[in-house]
Amino acid sequence: MSKTFFEELNSENVTGVAYKNINLKKAALAYFANIGNATIADMCKELNLSAPKVTTLLNDLIQDGLVKDYGKVESTGGRKPNLYGLVPDSAFFIGVDIKQNHLNLGLSDLQKNLIRTVEDLPYKLDNNKESLEQLCHHINQFITDLPVPREKILGIGINLSGRINYATGYSYSFFHFDEEPLSKIIEAKIGIRVFLENDSRAMAYGEFCSDSVHGEKNVLFLNLDHGIGMGVLIDGKLYYGKSGYSGEFGHIPLFDNEIICHCGKKGCLETEASGWALVRMFRQKLEEGSSSLLSRRNMQPSEIGLQDIIHAANHDDVLAIELIARIGENLGRGIALLINIFNPELVILGGSLAATEDYIRLPIKSAINKYSLSLVNNDTKLKISRLGERAGIIGACLLVRNKVLIS
Repeated sequence: MSKTFFEELNSENVTGVAYKNINLKKAALAYFANIGNATIADMCKELNLSAPKVTTLLNDLIQDGLVKDYGKVESTGGRKPNLYGLVPDSAFFIGVDIKQNHLNLGLSDLQKNLIRTVEDLPYKLDNNKESLEQLCHHINQFITDLPVPREKILGIGINLSGRINYATGYSYSFFHFDEEPLSKIIEAKIGIRVFLENDSRAMAYGEFCSDSVHGEKNVLFLNLDHGIGMGVLIDGKLYYGKSGYSGEFGHIPLFDNEIICHCGKKGCLETEASGWALVRMFRQKLEEGSSSLLSRRNMQPSEIGLQDIIHAANHDDVLAIELIARIGENLGRGIALLINIFNPELVILGGSLAATEDYIRLPIKSAINKYSLSLVNNDTKLKISRLGERAGIIGACLLVRNKVLIS
């Protein structure tokens, strides 16, 4: 009895004809996933195969429940060809977006529809084994609660901040305790193939595949959170750099100050333009006697976090608005630098600070006009993220789908 697609995909010893067949199936599925429904003639042209071979391939995928014959397509003459396409609920992918104080998890089907999400799940990201164990527990619990069979989940994409080598599965900023790649360690605890990705790049890809992008191919996505991350898309493809560490925008040495960044150096953009910089400034102002909605609630400066300040700004707190404007001005200087270098079609602002919308966007726009070349920035659009917190989930699901079907 021949193996199903799922059995072949999870087999470690596929060689010869079986290896070639599984790759042809993956290529067919990738084509349907990216292009949509197609005829046998379309598939012959795309895969460079004969009609009998494509017919056999499609029959195998139909038998496995992955592809469906959607009937005749309208034709201008001659016999009407049949149209084939994916069965959306035949396979699934999980996206896990790790934030500093919570998790967002999602399940997407083969046609990139989000089926189930759990957002803002309490979780503390610490660089220790207990935090890693808790992460694996939350993922396993999410899978247990899903209404789909475990064997239909083809992969899990996990977004983590810092230096991630997506090709090897190593994380060098969090959970780097063993010689084995972090992806393999988590995979052993969950039993499903795991792929790691930098959180900002995953968010960038999720946003790129959303309604925010209308034909633009050269896009910068800025993840404005506790730190500052960036995802770069050039000609519609994620740019990783030589070792996979591109996008360390927050560590451009833009300021002459004595503030030590989390990277250990002084003067980084993050020291004056990030979420943790905003918290530091806000606490300092309160200690100097400034008034705020938060101080009137008897909150001690040391108790105030980034989300408290964002909430205050969105409720017309003057101090919060003023400091976010200062952060925006500083960010704009850095973004002006990026625009002068990349000349992108679109810059998307995402992450927690983007939730303040015009309070951060307008100062950024003003600084861009001030510090970048007008001939360059005139062709660059500046937008707030449409997906918000879901950008990371969607990006993780889509990237793991691409890796499973293409790699």
